[in-house]
Amino acid sequence: MSEQSRRPPAPRTRGPSPDKTARTRTLIVEAALDVFLARGFAQATMADVARQSGLAKGTPYHYFASKEALFEGVVQDLVVGALFHEQPPAFLEDETLEAFFRRTLLPLIRGIEQSRRVAVMRLVMTEGMRFPALADVYRREVFAPMNAHIRKVARQAVARGEQRAAVLARHPHLLMAPVWMGAIHNTLLRCTPEASIGRLFEEQLHALLGAGPR
Repeated sequence: MSEQSRRPPAPRTRGPSPDKTARTRTLIVEAALDVFLARGFAQATMADVARQSGLAKGTPYHYFASKEALFEGVVQDLVVGALFHEQPPAFLEDETLEAFFRRTLLPLIRGIEQSRRVAVMRLVMTEGMRFPALADVYRREVFAPMNAHIRKVARQAVARGEQRAAVLARHPHLLMAPVWMGAIHNTLLRCTPEASIGRLFEEQLHALLGAGPR
């Protein structure tokens, strides 16, 4: 028997658990947004993100190959995961388009100010001109899917006889315009008092689809 065959088998090393991996990824993503907002995308480094998250210098690279990939992770985890985490809801029987959006979208928009989604929007607005890849990620992952969803259900509402829904079938951007206006008002211009993004969205929803005065 050779010396090599007499050696005991090397102990198996266990990788990190899925839960620990997910927690570490979340830690990196949250830290990345903090660093991007504080330093700007150009000046931010992966080492900054590691330091902000309290991890070893090379750890972020185990999850994201580059700073651009890390920004995509920010968008996926903090925005896409909140907005598109399940199958798009369907109309309930005899539900109007206004009622549908009140049920499905309004709760998400009302919660936007307590989440970090507005901070991601601010980053896209401030850095997207200098770094088109950031705007491309947001458009592909968030902006375009949301508009496509609004247009699709608006067309369904028109087919069901809601002629007021035709404006959103043509211009789905109008429904989400108050969200961007509120983000500009509150974060870029820092106007006071701050605007309630949820309230702006609700007023726009009624103006476009409501049956009469509030």
